[in-house]
Amino acid sequence: MERSKSRMGKWVHGLKAKLEIVLFQRGLLLFVIGFLLGRAVILTQVTPFAIPFFGAVFFLKRERAPMIMIALLAGAASTSNFYNTAFIMLGIIVFLIINRFIKLSSLSLVRTLPILVFATSLLGRLALSLITERSLMNTNWILAAVEGALGMILTIIFIQSIPVLSMKKRTAALKNEEIISFIILLATMLTGTIGWVVYGFSIENILSRYLVLIFAYVGGAAIGSTVGVVTGLILALANVASLYQMSMLAFSGLLGGLLKDGRKIGVGMGLLIGTLLIALYGSGPEFLYPNLMESAIAVLLFFCTPSGITSQLSKYIPGTVEHANEQQQYLRKVRDVTANRVEQFSNLFQALSSSFTDVDVQQDDQSEREVDYFLSHVTEKTCQNCFKKETCWAKNFDKTYDYMTGIMHELEQTTELKNYSLKRDFDQHCIKANKVIDIIGKEMSHYHANRMLKKQVRESRKIVADQLRGVSHVMGDFAKEIQKERDNLHQQEEQIMDAIQSMGLEVGQVEIYSLDEGNVDVEMKIPACGGRGEGEKVIAPMLSDILKENIVVKKEVCAEHEHETCHLYFGSARDFIVETGVANAAKGGAWISGDSHSTIELGAGKYAIAISDGMGNGERAHQESTETIQLLQKILHSGIDETVAIKSVNSVLSLRNTDEIFSTLDLAMIDLQDASAKFLKIGSIPSFIKRGDRVMMIESANLPMGIIPEFDVEVVSEQLKAGDLLIMMSDGIYEGVKNIENPEFWMKRKIRELATDKPQEIADLIMEEVIRTEYGRIDDDMTIVVARVKRNIPKWSTIPIYSAPSFRKKKAQ
Repeated sequence: MERSKSRMGKWVHGLKAKLEIVLFQRGLLLFVIGFLLGRAVILTQVTPFAIPFFGAVFFLKRERAPMIMIALLAGAASTSNFYNTAFIMLGIIVFLIINRFIKLSSLSLVRTLPILVFATSLLGRLALSLITERSLMNTNWILAAVEGALGMILTIIFIQSIPVLSMKKRTAALKNEEIISFIILLATMLTGTIGWVVYGFSIENILSRYLVLIFAYVGGAAIGSTVGVVTGLILALANVASLYQMSMLAFSGLLGGLLKDGRKIGVGMGLLIGTLLIALYGSGPEFLYPNLMESAIAVLLFFCTPSGITSQLSKYIPGTVEHANEQQQYLRKVRDVTANRVEQFSNLFQALSSSFTDVDVQQDDQSEREVDYFLSHVTEKTCQNCFKKETCWAKNFDKTYDYMTGIMHELEQTTELKNYSLKRDFDQHCIKANKVIDIIGKEMSHYHANRMLKKQVRESRKIVADQLRGVSHVMGDFAKEIQKERDNLHQQEEQIMDAIQSMGLEVGQVEIYSLDEGNVDVEMKIPACGGRGEGEKVIAPMLSDILKENIVVKKEVCAEHEHETCHLYFGSARDFIVETGVANAAKGGAWISGDSHSTIELGAGKYAIAISDGMGNGERAHQESTETIQLLQKILHSGIDETVAIKSVNSVLSLRNTDEIFSTLDLAMIDLQDASAKFLKIGSIPSFIKRGDRVMMIESANLPMGIIPEFDVEVVSEQLKAGDLLIMMSDGIYEGVKNIENPEFWMKRKIRELATDKPQEIADLIMEEVIRTEYGRIDDDMTIVVARVKRNIPKWSTIPIYSAPSFRKKKAQ
């Protein structure tokens, strides 16, 4: 059974491929269209379709022009109207002659084609009238001008519509102009079927209604009624008796599009109802039966149409589900390609990081090799010309080597050899002992410099490896974010809109980008609120009740005029918030302080507090500390881990500094979801945490930034609680209380005695206390940053909505 199905599928696929080759590649479809357009006549004697179609094919697919000429002449000849056949033949000849002159004059056929068709049709019609009637009357001139003008317009229409038929696949949606042009082309084809009757039923009527059914089913009421109007109008021009068809086709297309949700049955019922109403009103009861039968045949053909054809056509009509899915598939493909490229770059940076990391694999061998190189350099200056060289290095190699390495290691620590037993033994072993020891001592400085240089190179490579690894992780996370598909949340959007509107608020549009717990992202458009704060006071509390978590307004763009809309951006509120207060003073009361500070709320739900103290005072120290803070901000915003960020800042400063100006850095990273904190203190004094009457001190030992290229950053972690106070300060504070024997104990006592919990008041009180201690003198730049961790309590209470839907949300990763 499965084999027979697979064989049938292969057979259908092969037949479809052969049909596509015959219709598109070999031009059979264009031949059929040409044949029907050769038959098409409007206003009893005007043939405006043949020459424009030939011109469009000649411009787009010149190799098909001979076949189209045969199709047009065959179609005209099938009507037994030799006058139209002669006009088409004469028109094609005139077209080719004029095109030859245009080609010789180097004019562009793209711009001149409509004018060329107009001139061809005008000259061909006038020449034929002159040959047959021996004279030209005013009606001949008017008819020729009308036909030429129609031909010029139809040329533009055919140029846009032929590619729709001839192209096998399209990647973009059809424009409105292309849709209308395509409909006009199909309608003009139907005029070629006028007069075809089978068992008393008009093929023209059946095909026109079938065309309306297809487009109403694919594009809805707007497209269906448009196809009905255009098709009915063109058929009415070809046959005045079919004028009532325009009303019926337009009305049927409208009804069919409105009943599109009923699938093919609903669209078919729309045509039958439209036919029944218009036929009774326009043609009378005697024409009701043939009209209903023609509509029924059209509906039967519509039911027999494979769904693959309608689905394929729907992909090119904007506004359809198939078109939206096609666009989504295209965007998904672009997204996957982009994510793969980012992932490749991430792997590249990871590989580069690994290549820099594999530095110390052969560290021991390298150290031994360096000793050997050093001793060989010493022996070149001492032992090379010694008569006891053979005895020392051939017969007693191990003993001589051990003596010299021992002397080398002794002189590494001191400038002269203090191990007298080693010196005595070496004097007995070597006749040039003093000279060898002097040479080793002199060469030791070069040896130390060489080792220091190699160590700096290894440390620099390690820094680069850490930075590349950090970039790789950021790019890897970015690739994962790209690959996350936006959920199809249209139903939830409608439910939220209905729930809010049920409370009497008008909402224009709701767009949900994420409903993950702790990472809600909703955009909304509302009518101009006039600054009343409806989003913060009403809509956010309603969303909080619907989504069962605190929702706040992240951003609000108010309308400038009454007829515009306000844009509101809602997101999840953090469980904790941080309030800060800052107090600073420059040395001697100057304007410029060498300290810099910053409070940064990062996008990952973290809050960073940083203080940097440039070495010294004044403008240069201020510039150094400011650059340190700014560089740290940019690196942290990129998503790189804070430890790697500090090492990167340190490496930049150490490479940049040509004089000894360094910076300290005191960084605290607070997670706003659980209030956990990390402290990274680089050459800075301790920080303090006040929890009730208890004061804790946070300290670590790290050198200031920029002194050495590489150092291990000691990270101190602490779990903060709601109500905790974090006090961070620069080392100028301790300089301000240098007369106090134990400044840490004194600071803890002052913090414990604080009677307020407001950060700004605390910063001002501590600063004032420090300045008073030194009787108003300010001997160094001083900065104090106080942060208070609080539970995030919404300003507005949740507004319950009893008809609100319940959403099952995922936790944010």
